[in-house]
Amino acid sequence: MENIRVLIADDNEAMRVIERKMIEKLEGFELVGEARDGLECVELVEKLRPQIVFLDVEMPGKTGVEAARVIQDMDPTIILIFATAHDQYMGDAFEVYAFDYLVKPFKVSRVIQTLERARDRLHPERDEAPLPHTATPKTIDKANGRMMLHHRDGVTFIQMQDIVLVQREDRATVIYTAGGDRYVTSDSLAETEARLDPAVFFRSHKSYIINLNHISNITPYGRWTYVVRLTGITQDALITHEKYEELEKMFS
Repeated sequence: MENIRVLIADDNEAMRVIERKMIEKLEGFELVGEARDGLECVELVEKLRPQIVFLDVEMPGKTGVEAARVIQDMDPTIILIFATAHDQYMGDAFEVYAFDYLVKPFKVSRVIQTLERARDRLHPERDEAPLPHTATPKTIDKANGRMMLHHRDGVTFIQMQDIVLVQREDRATVIYTAGGDRYVTSDSLAETEARLDPAVFFRSHKSYIINLNHISNITPYGRWTYVVRLTGITQDALITHEKYEELEKMFS
């Protein structure tokens, strides 16, 4: 199994050294880069494609929260861990669906615990049990008709009922179908959502739209976010705590 790629972003060199040593001591993780400010962090994420990013909140160029918003638009599956001396930014951090929020000075054991949870998320060895109190699923009427997708090479028509997942990826909107096809469109996620049947397709997160008929199970991810596993594709989606509660009401 390949090592999990980690990037550190902090304008404090001493803190980067501490975080570097913690990561290097833990088996299965590899530090691929260090950023001294928010702008460099975004550049390195695009270049190095880490799976985990440690972010300070107060950094020059871009704050950690601003950098996190850009990173999410590039790849919403990247695990964001805020490590900061300022607990007043916790609300802002969880608005960008942070996996965890560590307040400096933190214990080594606390960081290791967070990294081990992240490893379990990235490399699950077995199917996790669904969340308790999940409502009994019911079939939603399938969407009819076709959708016209705009892209660089022109347009493509696909059956709406075949769409399993729509997500933001590499600053574009990507559609995954049950047949294993992947379509990249120039339309925004909001524009795509407006053309989908709201009885079948659910905006679970600012970066994801899911087909309700393809939900397999939902498991915890971080503090206020959950993972949605979908049938027919290998990609997972995320759902926020608020959207999860909304989904429970729909299926009750």
